[in-house]
Amino acid sequence: MSALPAGPTESPIVQTARWVARPIRFLEDCRRRYGDAFSVTLRGFRAPLVMVSRPDVIRALYSERRHGLPPGRTVTLQPLVGARSLLLLEGEEHLSRRRLMLPPFHGERMRTYETVMRKAAARELAAWPEGRPFPVHPGMQAITLDVIMRAVFGVADHERREQLRPLLRDLLAGTTSTGLQVSVLFGRRRPLERLRENADEIDQLLLAEIAQRRRAAAGEDICSLLVHSRFEDGTGMDDREIRDQLMTLLIAGHETTATGLAWALDLLAHNPHVIARARTDGDPYLRAVVSESLRLRPVVPIAGRRLVADLDVDGLSLPAGTDVTPAIWLTHTRPQEYPEPYAFRPERFLENAPSTYAWIPFGGGVRRCIGAAFAELEMRTVLDEILNRFELRPASRRRELVARRNVTFSPRHGTRVVVRRR
Repeated sequence: MSALPAGPTESPIVQTARWVARPIRFLEDCRRRYGDAFSVTLRGFRAPLVMVSRPDVIRALYSERRHGLPPGRTVTLQPLVGARSLLLLEGEEHLSRRRLMLPPFHGERMRTYETVMRKAAARELAAWPEGRPFPVHPGMQAITLDVIMRAVFGVADHERREQLRPLLRDLLAGTTSTGLQVSVLFGRRRPLERLRENADEIDQLLLAEIAQRRRAAAGEDICSLLVHSRFEDGTGMDDREIRDQLMTLLIAGHETTATGLAWALDLLAHNPHVIARARTDGDPYLRAVVSESLRLRPVVPIAGRRLVADLDVDGLSLPAGTDVTPAIWLTHTRPQEYPEPYAFRPERFLENAPSTYAWIPFGGGVRRCIGAAFAELEMRTVLDEILNRFELRPASRRRELVARRNVTFSPRHGTRVVVRRR
């Protein structure tokens, strides 16, 4: 049996504390000492987790469709997203639902959501204070929640939307709390169960929306499209499964996109020359801004698999059953792929785009985030609205530090900026 790569020798509790408190420093220390592949032992994992960062290794990992779900995903997600969630299914069940759910997130259909995104941004930006520091992360959360309620859930009724908004906001705040993260890592499930209990009212409102879609012709919102979509045998998903997929899109798409926007604004505020070019060079450069921001500040740090077959790539041999994940931050800061890896240079995505597995903010393979194109469009649209309306500067010369919010790397102080209307 192949030996796993070397890694930190501290106890699982110490390694977990370092991973939670200072994740970037922990990853950098491991790379400096152990190289491109190393094993960490975290509290709550049944075995060491191998972290890798070479694109060729990641390509081999993600190219094998049979590899299983990473450890802990079912325990942490099922109470919220449900047993039929795309995030939890495997094999043909997963692939059939992925094929069914992909069309709304690609092609010209995406453009139907841009107007919703611009209006959501306009509503939030109208209340931004001028001339004094404030954190933008809460505003980005408000925008992305509004977009989900309108474009994904399709809640057109104002009263129902106002019922749903505080319920969703409270649920999402609970899922991103540090207390929940620590509880899960130490095997305490009661906080997750309480969140599940708090979601009952949300379920009733979503099921009412789904029932309404079944009585109407297909609309443009994603809930409606899922209701009227059919598998190859002519059947569709039942109401409960559609509820699970809607909650999946909420949990996977709200905080991640809001955090990506907050990080992008932090980087832009400290790089006024990039703002100037984004205003003059239009959408191609704004796409590069989003790509470079997601490279330098990946929101989700890991996206792993459990091997069902041995993995052998250029000197690295890992046996079936090993838990393996790309360390996305380390992949994105390899000087071999990115000269000046810590510099914010959007033009690198215009000059010589990286290989597929050197840029993985949305994971990869058959489990790549289904809403990646939606998230990138939302980021471009919201950033465009902000840059057209405001001059932007950082509230402090100090760069934002990384904080853990459940599975995301978030700005510790919410990205504090000062704005003035143009």
